[in-house]
Formats: sequence, C-alpha cells, structure tokens
Amino acid sequence: MIIVVTGAAGPTGQAVADHFRAGGHTVIGVDRDEVDLLDREAVQAFAARVEKEHGLVDGVVHLVGGWRGSKSFAETSLDDWDTLHDLLIRTLQHVSLAFEPLLRRSGNGRFVIVSAQAAQRPTAGGAAYAAAKAAAEAWTLSLADALRDTGSAAVILVIKALVNDAMRAAKPEARFAGFTDVRDLAQAVGGLYDRPAAEINGTRQDLTT
Repeated sequence: MIIVVTGAAGPTGQAVADHFRAGGHTVIGVDRDEVDLLDREAVQAFAARVEKEHGLVDGVVHLVGGWRGSKSFAETSLDDWDTLHDLLIRTLQHVSLAFEPLLRRSGNGRFVIVSAQAAQRPTAGGAAYAAAKAAAEAWTLSLADALRDTGSAAVILVIKALVNDAMRAAKPEARFAGFTDVRDLAQAVGGLYDRPAAEINGTRQDLTT
C-alpha cells in the first residue's frame, strides 16, 4: 500500500510510519520542512507528484496538531483560535481536497485524523481548541460522505491525549492516565484496513475505552 503521513517528523508520525513500513508498505512522510500544508498550491503539487509516481494512495494519516488554552473562558485569546484554525483545520482542508481523488481510486483506502474528547466535551478554558477539533471532525465527516460509494473510508480516532517514550522519560513519576501510546494509535490506524470501508466510514472511534 501507499501511505501518506503528514506531520511525520513527530513521535506520532514516526510511530505510524514505522508500523506501516514494518508491514512492507510504502510510506511517504511529509512535514513542514518538505511541504507547507498551509499553501494549497504546494499541497496540490505534492499530491500531483504522488499521483505521477504511484497513481493513487491507499491511506492518508493526517497528524498535524497543536494545543492552546486559557485559564478561563473570558481569557480565551482569539490569536490562539487563529493558530489552531491553521494547524487543525486549514491543513486538513488542503490535504483532504488534494488527496480525495487519489483515495477514490484505491480499493481499500483510509483517511484518518486524530481528534480529542474535548471536541464533544469542551472545557471553559479550552474553547478554541475544542471548537477547532469539532470543525476538523465535521470536515472529515463531509469527506466520508464523499467517499461513501467507494472502497475508501474517512475515520476519526478519538483520544484524551497521546504519550510517547520521551514523555515518560522526562516525567517518570507521571501516570499519564487515559493517554494513548503513539504505538497503540499506530496499530489502531493499521487495524482500520481489517474492516470493510462501509462499516467504518464516517465513524468516531474512541481509543480511550
């Protein structure tokens, strides 16, 4: 399979890339140094290169993220909203619009985003983050509707937060209760290929339970 991983330089992207490479698949990892995901023309050009080399993609795992918060609702900074809009929504829009035609050609493609419980249960100080995550989910569900008559699916994986080995080493006393290990997330992404596209398309799958 041909798998595109955005945000590939981070621990989560590395875990997902390692998981698919271990299975013998081709992984095309991109990060901000390689493609500016806020530049729609650059993303379209990247998708065109992938199409020229491979003809289609079997997976797009969109892992561009970020977090901003405040002590209270009234202290929410709309500058934080602008930042989160770009990171969580605009990059998703550019990537999904560019790669949807390639996913349609796959007999078993997957488009995956990672969302948070906060999208459904916002806190007072997390208004900007929760709203951005909710918008990203809605956009992904629209993509799912576009893919409903194909062999591909768009899926939302829901977490509380992610944890990796470096975080554990930095805080050995921390429990990270309810956090999802990046390797477990990678396995969950891979497991989406074991189920029919029609069964999982447009679903929110909670990895915290």
